[in-house]
Amino acid sequence: MVVPELAHCDEAMQQFMQRWSVLGASVAVAKDGKLVYARAFGYADVARTVPLQPYHLLRVASLSKSVTALAIMKLVEEGKLSLSHKVFGPDGYLRSPAYSQEICDSRLYQVTVQHLLEHTGGWDRSMGCDGYSTSDPIDFPTHVATVMHVANPVGDSTLIRYMLRQGLNFEPGARFAYSNVGYLVLGKVLEAVTHQPYEAWVRQHLLDPSGVHEAHLGHNLPTARFERESDYQSHYRMPSCYNTGEQVPAAYGGYQVEAMSAHGGWLFSARDFVRLLLAADGFASRPDLISAATLRSMTQPSAANPGYAKGWMVNGSNWWHTGLLDGTASLAVRTAGGYTWAILLNTDNSSVPFWRELLALGWDWQTSTTRWPTHDLFAPSRNASALQATALDSVHTRLSWVAGSGTRRLVLLKADSPSTAFPLDGTAYPLASTLADGTRIVANGRGASVALPPLNPRTTYYTRVVEYRQDASTNNQPVYTLDGSPTVVLHPAAVDEQAPLLARYPNPALSSMPYQVAMLQASIRTPERPSPARQLSPGMYLLRVREAARGTVSRFVKQ
Repeated sequence: MVVPELAHCDEAMQQFMQRWSVLGASVAVAKDGKLVYARAFGYADVARTVPLQPYHLLRVASLSKSVTALAIMKLVEEGKLSLSHKVFGPDGYLRSPAYSQEICDSRLYQVTVQHLLEHTGGWDRSMGCDGYSTSDPIDFPTHVATVMHVANPVGDSTLIRYMLRQGLNFEPGARFAYSNVGYLVLGKVLEAVTHQPYEAWVRQHLLDPSGVHEAHLGHNLPTARFERESDYQSHYRMPSCYNTGEQVPAAYGGYQVEAMSAHGGWLFSARDFVRLLLAADGFASRPDLISAATLRSMTQPSAANPGYAKGWMVNGSNWWHTGLLDGTASLAVRTAGGYTWAILLNTDNSSVPFWRELLALGWDWQTSTTRWPTHDLFAPSRNASALQATALDSVHTRLSWVAGSGTRRLVLLKADSPSTAFPLDGTAYPLASTLADGTRIVANGRGASVALPPLNPRTTYYTRVVEYRQDASTNNQPVYTLDGSPTVVLHPAAVDEQAPLLARYPNPALSSMPYQVAMLQASIRTPERPSPARQLSPGMYLLRVREAARGTVSRFVKQ
């Protein structure tokens, strides 16, 4: 959605992308708890045919660490974890034989939760191992599988066990060394104390309460992409993590993204990462997921590195994090002045000038904006749910749902395949309009149910409800919530095509039929009263036709 007051942000972002050959960028900016800017630039596919939209999902790489840190701190606040508690050993959180049998370095028994959060756990990825120049196992997953005698692709627990076998590079707490493995371990600590999978717990306790729907743990291959997930502009190749012997794009099956989970596995939209940040920013504009005291602890610089706290880079009351992976660069910032932004790219660049300029963008926007908008472009935090389709007959279906938090809702319907085009913020869709892929808008209103248009019994349909908000706070522009409401697959009730064909309508001979007609479909019957054929919607019907005491069942087609 175009924001005239921030047109200079559009220009700056486009210039940055051109200068650094960025395929696509998604940007979201909030001020005082309101989403004032949500824009996307460039393309969502490497063929440059699909414009990137704010609704697209992108890998966020190490911004995942901030998500994990927030989860761990919430568990600390709830009394389910202690920052000073040991992670390994007989009394540690991860005391199962699967881990303990791999420990040869006794220093591992001293590693605490706080050490892992602050990257002082003792692993230093700049130190090589097993002939590799790095000791970060994300760089050689097939080697880990070979050493550990497991199948490819290797899992996150196996990566941890491999690193336990390698031992530590320094005494826990002695110094700072950025560690992906440390955050993988934190993900397993979360699972050990909650008895839930990492993603499920994060969704239930962090994402859902803050209204975040556009977030998932990612997958390796293009064939497993999520709906609306961007392509990634891979820059180099590496051995397949599936051990096929091929050299593949690192972004697509070279890196084992599915084993990065708690340290680098999340996908987000820029606008929903900002929404999550606002739920842990310490300001009164929106409720926080954790208390002020817990927030202070999370953002308190560590003794080993005054520029890093627990899952956040810090400078005074400003905190931020970055992410980098082949095909991905990401940045999220929370400032002391109430500004929050996220910039997600589907192109990576590790050069210092690139990152210096990327880090400066939001600060430049903040200082160069003379008038900030007062609107709030956040879509409804709760979409329609509990969708239920009820067949009325072979061509008529009623769709009902529990309404979400929007002011209105669209009902989308597409034949043969799920939708690949979606409503765009700022665009109104009148009833009966069509999206680019043929998806039809079959309802636009305030209700909680709708009679769908007649359906062909031989066709499979896909339908969903999209909540949106359109009021004074959005400048009367619609903003849509696409996630959180499932797609319902409709298989219209099959018609008995062996039944005799009674007639087609219009048909002059049929107009004077003396029969009483009642539609039958499975166990559903309409009251048996005269139903002139002209009152029926087009479609195929299974009918009971009564003439005197005689009754037959036939097919009837109205065209």
